Amino acid sequence: MSVTAAMVKELRERTGSGMMECKKSLVEANGDMELAIENMRKAGLAKADKKASRVAAEGMIGLKGSDDGKTVVMVEVNSETDFVVKSDDFIAFVNSLSDALLTSSVDNIEQLAEIKLATGETVDATRRALIAKVGENISVRRFARYSNVEGGTASYLHGGKIAVIVETAKNDKELGKDIAMHIAASNPAYLSVDQVEEKEIQKEKDIFTAQALESGKKPEIIEKMIAGRIKKFLAEVTLEGQAFIKDDKMTVAQLVKSKDNSIIQFTRFEVGEGIEKEEVDFAEEVRAQASA
Repeated sequence: MSVTAAMVKELRERTGSGMMECKKSLVEANGDMELAIENMRKAGLAKADKKASRVAAEGMIGLKGSDDGKTVVMVEVNSETDFVVKSDDFIAFVNSLSDALLTSSVDNIEQLAEIKLATGETVDATRRALIAKVGENISVRRFARYSNVEGGTASYLHGGKIAVIVETAKNDKELGKDIAMHIAASNPAYLSVDQVEEKEIQKEKDIFTAQALESGKKPEIIEKMIAGRIKKFLAEVTLEGQAFIKDDKMTVAQLVKSKDNSIIQFTRFEVGEGIEKEEVDFAEEVRAQASA
């Protein structure tokens, strides 16, 4: 059976693949459109498996809230380059994943991979097809969900790269948004002092003690110096102890108390944090591709 331009056009529209790849698949399938699609999907899965080990440290965060404000979800999806992140297909995948996550009850990434998107395809099948199309490894790294809270939730998304969800005891959208923006900018490690592990405090104390002893000051002065440094350290790493970004004359704890409210919990995602990126020599990469 001869392969026509119209057939190639139809296959491109249905798969999103390149013209030459579509023509080749149709020829190999002897013009059978459905067989060509099946073969391309199989090839796409194989490509996805081969790319799974490649570092994906770029990406974007999807953030979605329910109409009643009681449920908020965010999910980080990674790729190898920022170029892919800006593509319509990648953005559509992240948005559809956020929508599906909002109405699901999954507890981990493995379960998330099996839920169905609006297209009827699972998350993992869609992800693999996208890998085959863009030629890069793509991974769904993590997600967070605050669901059916008693008080209120607020969220903030900064450029698709940093996202925050915060839960407060009472619903106060303005306060919640201010706190979420503060968390995005200041990146506190803990909510309050009581959450900081004793071994971490002791580690800082040991460092401060060693530094203070070099000063040659009296023991009682050194003790006060160390106490002051520890107090400052705890203020820096805890959300409640940090100076509020909009008014540094008050701490976040003081701000929340002035609104007769309290913070229950928060989660902050930043794209690629904790992932060791590969050092790429782009000039060498181009030379290698040209010689190949």
